Amino acid sequence: MIELADLIQDLRTELGRATAQAQHEELRFELGPVEIEASVVVNRTAEAEARVRFWVLESGAKAGVGDERTHRITLTLQPCLASSASPPYISGNEVAGER
Repeated sequence: MIELADLIQDLRTELGRATAQAQHEELRFELGPVEIEASVVVNRTAEAEARVRFWVLESGAKAGVGDERTHRITLTLQPCLASSASPPYISGNEVAGER
């Protein structure tokens, strides 16, 4: 399992790479809303600074330990560049198995 924040950071990194590659491409794609659907385990700690953490499950993994519950969530993210009001463009090579 990985934390939801790490999943989003990894997505940001990959989109950043695709945006950088688009700068010199003739054919580019405007980046629109990005939807992420994930199964997450919600875990609440009982420590002094009680907080809730969201752990993303790998495909086929099941939760069922202690006070944890599995939920499906969908996030819709609207990517933008800090330096521009317009949507970014992306480019990149197709990876085997990519949809």
